Amino acid sequence: MIRALYTAATGMSAQETNIDVIANNLANVNTTSFKKSRADFQDLMYQYILDPGAPSSSSSNNPSGIQVGLGVKTAAVQKVFAQGDLTSTSNQLDVAIEGDGFFQVTLPDGSTAFTRSGAFQLDQNGQMVTSDGYIVAPGITIPNDALSVTIGQDGTVSVLQPGNTTPSSLGELTGVRFPNNAGLRAIGRNLYQETVSSGSPQAGRFSENGVGRLNQGFLESSNVSVVEQVVSMITAQRAYEASSKGISAADEMISSSINLKR
Repeated sequence: MIRALYTAATGMSAQETNIDVIANNLANVNTTSFKKSRADFQDLMYQYILDPGAPSSSSSNNPSGIQVGLGVKTAAVQKVFAQGDLTSTSNQLDVAIEGDGFFQVTLPDGSTAFTRSGAFQLDQNGQMVTSDGYIVAPGITIPNDALSVTIGQDGTVSVLQPGNTTPSSLGELTGVRFPNNAGLRAIGRNLYQETVSSGSPQAGRFSENGVGRLNQGFLESSNVSVVEQVVSMITAQRAYEASSKGISAADEMISSSINLKR
């Protein structure tokens, strides 16, 4: 019965983590390019009261044995990088990636982060930056007299200036892919950093070699489905309640055993 108490407690702890993950997903349902997370679980070690295959007689073996599990643990909380819906904004500095890939962002300390959020703006120098003012690599500056900005599907940035009939190219946004997107470290602000698990970034042109194409005037929405998350929350809540019932049942059994002599 004591074993049941601790086993049920692991179930409550696991579902608490599950609810935390779901709550974060729902909180970011309107966050541009947000990728939902999913909690994965594993059963814990087993106590072998009778090993499977143990002799049951001189000529037979026990087919299944007696294996009592000791609970559950959270094995991983991974990001699911499924494509989010593209929403039209009609803003010429908004860019959505359709397919795999990330933009490169230079952080204040000089390191590089990666993002799928293409809600770009211009700073006081005319450079393309994120909402936090981080420079979008490779560092493209839009002239003050630019009449329009065009970002091609391959990442080419060009502007139309007064007195010119044809746009002039300013540079090219380069895409980055990873062998394992789920291994990236999420650091907030729609940014990710490379880790050993993600593998090294592989730079390439957008629309080529597996890197997604760009869509100017669009933003990628969160890939969170509210209905799916609410159903998952209800399931997690019921599982939590069931584990708590297991603790109550074990407690009542212990109480009954203590009261046998009364």
